[in-house]
Order: sequence, then structure tokens, then C-alpha cells
Amino acid sequence: MAGRVILAAGGTGGHLFPAEALAEELLARGHQPILLTDSRGADLGGVLGGIERHTVRAGTIAGGSIGGRIRGMADIAAGTLQAGRLLGQLAPLAVVGFGGYPSLPTMLAATRAGVATVIHEQNAVLGRVNRLLAGRVAAIALSFSETARLRPDHAAKVSLTGNPVRQAVRAVRDIAYLAPPPEAAINLLVLGGSQGAQVLSDVVPAALALLPESLRKRIRLTQQCRPEDLERVREACAQMAIAADLSSFFADVPARLATAHLAIARAGASTISELAVAGRPALLVPLPSAMDDHQTANAHMLEEAGGAWLVPQPRFQPQPLAETLEALTGDPRFLAGAAEKARQVGRPEAAHDLAELVESLARRGRSQHDTGAQINGRTAPQSDAGTEVGHCEVAA
Repeated sequence: MAGRVILAAGGTGGHLFPAEALAEELLARGHQPILLTDSRGADLGGVLGGIERHTVRAGTIAGGSIGGRIRGMADIAAGTLQAGRLLGQLAPLAVVGFGGYPSLPTMLAATRAGVATVIHEQNAVLGRVNRLLAGRVAAIALSFSETARLRPDHAAKVSLTGNPVRQAVRAVRDIAYLAPPPEAAINLLVLGGSQGAQVLSDVVPAALALLPESLRKRIRLTQQCRPEDLERVREACAQMAIAADLSSFFADVPARLATAHLAIARAGASTISELAVAGRPALLVPLPSAMDDHQTANAHMLEEAGGAWLVPQPRFQPQPLAETLEALTGDPRFLAGAAEKARQVGRPEAAHDLAELVESLARRGRSQHDTGAQINGRTAPQSDAGTEVGHCEVAA
């Protein structure tokens, strides 16, 4: 039953990384994944750079002026017509949406055309576009067992798949975490997400400067910085004689995760999922302006499992961070325990499970009212039976 599967995703990493992981799995199964994205996702590398892709007009109706919202609605309408024509030409088996306004036109067109449809939610809060689509699509795939803003009357469509991560990240799971012994080098990995994070560039070097010299000499820093922050962070590290590898983008994050003893990161869904699958402990600093504060909800999951420590941005200051780094690196067994607890909640089979859901819907050949699927031998919820996959809490 191999055929075309449309992936609808915007141009940010949070949407593209799970789409890329699913594309890898679909290709391995003999399918032809096709990406429909906005202009930001038009120039891609990796797996997504090697598959067919089309740019679809999109807009947003969130915030802004009345005129801006009207223009956004016009863009969405035009994009829906454009996506409808593409779907007619491509005749896909199924269409998978990864949230964000750029996915909305394609998903609206797919539901109108009666194509099998799935939306995937990466975060612990159902996003605004996915909330708009939840009543229209055939199935809703969740990354977190407790997902807020999911309406109770949509619970029958839910499958708990997890958030797909790339194969290179899954491979890190097989590399044992080795906590740094006394006097050995400490690999500190700092990730700011796809948009970078000025606060990490402000606070991390300042905190390292407050460490005892004996500990500071052990630090091996890998830090993602915004381009405008690179030079000042580089200069600060040079003044402290800290070995630092700095860049605005790392193409080899999985390899860096493999050697990391501790991460300091934003709490985007892909970051959380990759840390958990790899089994690496982290200090998480959620982006305060994230929609519906979803990064804080994401971070709570890993913190409650014992695999991370959530630090709200107002409390992310040099002195407390220095004290935390000194305490954590002074207890290797504690770090190793946190790494194992993170690993225990990782979902390395998320891409497989999402692909199973997509194929099951495609086999049925029905529209949005049929939602049964087989995932790891378990029956996904159906609209007439309400059977549960895993354990999902519907939060208002």
C-alpha cells in the first residue's frame, strides 16, 4: 500500500524536526513523503531537503491589527485553494499536519477532500491551529500523556505516539551516559532552540565566571548563540580560558548530545523529546513568551520524571546557576541518576508509532470519522468505542 503521504509543517524546527523523523520512517516503509510548507521551510537540508516539497501560501489570524487579521484570513483562503489543487494532483494516501498556521491551509483542504488526516501535537498544550482542526481530522497524535486544551469530546480520536525524533538522536540512546569523574572534563551543552536565546548568552558565561577556578578549568562548553551574541560570548570564554565551541547553528546536535554531561536549554518540544530519548540531564529555561506557556508545560514533564530541573527565566541568574552547576557536577551519581530517569520517559518509537497510525488510516480509506489504528499491537481509540492507547489525560 505504498504511496504518497503529505506532511504539512511550518518552517521552524519545532514543526520540521518531527516531520523529518516521520519522513525517515515513511521512506523506510516505501512511501513517498511530500512536504507542504511555507516560505521559511523552502530551503532545507537533510531528509526533508531530498524529498518533493511545495510552498503553500499561509497567514496568521492571531494578534495584530484588524487589517492584519483580514489579510491573514485571505492568505489562508488562498492557500487552502492552492493546497486543494495540489492534493488533487498528488492523490495522497494521507495528510499529516504538525501544527502552526502554515499547516492550516493544507489541513483544511485535506479535510474537505475527504483524505485521511492526522494532526500531531508536539507540545504539552494543544496549539491553536491544532485546536481549530481537532474536530475536523480523523486522528490526533499526542506527544505527552497529559495535554492541555484538548476537548473531552475529541478524546476518542487520540493516540499517544510521542514526538518523533530523528534516527541520529535515537542512536544516542544506545550510548551509555558516563558522568564526569572528579578532575575530568565536563561537557556542557547549551541550546537556545531554533531562534536562539539571548538570556543564555547573558547568563551562562557570567555564571561560569563565578565558579571556582578548579571547576571552571574542567568546563568544555558547546553553546548555540544568536549571531549577534557570538563575539561577546567568545570573548568572555577566552578571558576565562574556557574551551568553547560556539555557533549559531549546530548540524550535529545528536553527536554533541552523545558526549554531553549536562545540557542547559529552552524547553521546546523537540529539545525535550531529544533529551529524553538520548537520556541526558538538563536545566530547562522555558521561553516566557511561548504561546500558551507551552514550554513550561513541556519542561514540567521531564522535571516530574526526575530527568531535568525547570528554572523559570526570571530566576535564571548567574549566581544561582553557578551554585547549581557546582552542586550537580560535584555529585556524578546524581547526574547519572537524572540521565537514566530522562531516558525512562523517552519515546524512541514515536516515528514508528505515528507511521503506524498514518498507515492504518490510509488502509481504511475513510475520512475524518474513522480513527482506529494499531500501534505496537494496541488498538487506538475509535469514535464508537473510545478505546485508549497508553494513558492520556484530557485537560481543559
